[in-house]
Amino acid sequence: MAISAIRFDRVSRHFPGVVALRDVSFEIAEGSCHALCGENGAGKSTLGKILAGILSPDSGSFELFGKPARFRTPADARAAGVAIVHQELAFAEGLTVAENLCLGDLPVRGLFVRFSQMADRARRLLETIH
Repeated sequence: MAISAIRFDRVSRHFPGVVALRDVSFEIAEGSCHALCGENGAGKSTLGKILAGILSPDSGSFELFGKPARFRTPADARAAGVAIVHQELAFAEGLTVAENLCLGDLPVRGLFVRFSQMADRARRLLETIH
């Protein structure tokens, strides 16, 4: 049996007065594509933020390719190959796809963005998902 690319096991997260996630468990196979669907407040963004190291779960765990993972920061997640592209347009209104994909790690030389390097990086990222 193949190892899952991502596996959540009984992940929970609470905020004051709100249970955002309660015992969420599921697996995602390598090379597959999934969508998290649900109403506002269902916990989709919270789960993504846990995976990307923006938030920590209150309980439960997750694995990447069969190994336990717990990121303290988004930089920890990026070092493991995990990043999130937020869908809220207000954060990056008017930016190109390449600018949005590289927003957390713009290729720069001094004070100047290296646009051709950014376009190359975005192209490589997009090629990984075909």
